[in-house]
Amino acid sequence: MKPYVLENQIGHILRKVSQRHSSIFSDHMPSDITPTRFAAMAKLLERGPLSQNELGRLTAMDVATIKGVVDRLRQRKLVTSKKDPQDARRQLVSLTPKGEETIHAVIPDAVEITNETLEPLTKDESKQLLVLLSRLL
Repeated sequence: MKPYVLENQIGHILRKVSQRHSSIFSDHMPSDITPTRFAAMAKLLERGPLSQNELGRLTAMDVATIKGVVDRLRQRKLVTSKKDPQDARRQLVSLTPKGEETIHAVIPDAVEITNETLEPLTKDESKQLLVLLSRLL
């Protein structure tokens, strides 16, 4: 049996890459835009109003996490919510004009974050990495 070498294990490598990406993110984004806030706002920009539950699913956040994210975005007047006309039990979350302005302003930073994270790879390697990682989801 071969020895177990931590540095060769997928979990260890993914954690280190995630730490590197998080560091790049914090270097480029304003301090009040966290990865979870950015993800929620980016998905709302892409899809339009969503229920909080669906927003959580689409951004891979559990119920408690997405609730906290939406509450903080609402406090900053970046999102608003209103009753879903199709289902009064559900709240639809949407970007406010300030939220749209904010997310549009930081998208160039997000592109740079992705580029810097993938910078050690060639363009083809970057595409291949994203395809392979997507298969693990």
